[in-house]
Amino acid sequence: MPSPPPPISLVPSSSTMRPCSNSVTSFFSFLSGGLDELDRCFASNAFMSLQSLQRAVALLRSLHSRLIGLVQKLHLPAGERWLDEYMDESSRLWDVCHVIKLGISGMENYNSRGADMVASLEEWRRNPTPRLALQVMRAISICRREAMRLDEENRVLVETKIEPASLRFDDERAFTESRLHGFNGFRGVLYALRNVSSLLLLILLWGSVHCCPEQGVSEESTFLSSGYAVSVGRLRRRLVGEVEELGGRPGILMHEFRAARAAAEELREEMEKAETEGGNTGATAGRLKEKVEGLKGWLGTLRSGTENLVAQLDDLFDEIVEGRKELLDICSHQ
Repeated sequence: MPSPPPPISLVPSSSTMRPCSNSVTSFFSFLSGGLDELDRCFASNAFMSLQSLQRAVALLRSLHSRLIGLVQKLHLPAGERWLDEYMDESSRLWDVCHVIKLGISGMENYNSRGADMVASLEEWRRNPTPRLALQVMRAISICRREAMRLDEENRVLVETKIEPASLRFDDERAFTESRLHGFNGFRGVLYALRNVSSLLLLILLWGSVHCCPEQGVSEESTFLSSGYAVSVGRLRRRLVGEVEELGGRPGILMHEFRAARAAAEELREEMEKAETEGGNTGATAGRLKEKVEGLKGWLGTLRSGTENLVAQLDDLFDEIVEGRKELLDICSHQ
């Protein structure tokens, strides 16, 4: 059996490094550092926490911004294929992030139903009448149905609006060394960015919109020869392992959303206990006060965190528009 071809290194060797090579190397260094920082954020926070998701969006924005700056340093020829390849990649990023924004925006109705539920609970705590108890149970049921509706709508959104190819991981073995080093290393950078962006977009989709375990994140990495691949592999393994621990169930994995739903279920159980105990007893009141405050905290974090995510995505859209215009202007003035 013939030996496999030697691995292709996307980073130029130090012995042949030119100014443009230094810029490429700096980009890969930033790429690896950003992935390692995101992995540490996942390790130190609850899985798919809003903090981790916000960090993923921030890394997407930083990488896109750095790519635009790198093009300016590489002095690439106008009217060449590199511009089309960038336009294709930025269009993919735009399309997937638009679906992510739609999914996150749907959380607003859940937050509103949650606020109604909390208001009903607090009114009942002040005046525990059977009528208000019934009102609380109705508000909890409405909130539960809203969460189920959001799960289902987001599932349909992903299945109908996300093309599987838009989240693919390119196989490095399909590229020749000369191709990856084409345009002063720009193609290798764009190749790496596509794979890293696919991982970041999967994280955002699974956390904020809908988790589809069938998507190819569990496949073994096929770009192991590159330095940044160690960071990619570590983060992919963490993602797969955490999803498996959750049972691999489809749905929204955002920690704060799952915690708010769980808190609402606990409150429903407490209300049922209160009915069997004959009203708002001292013990029931104490348990309810603590659980209501916990739910209010989760809902508040969920509201502010999802608003932040949408704002970051809007900023990314603005940066993509500006980046495309900037590169077109550079080419038109060459």
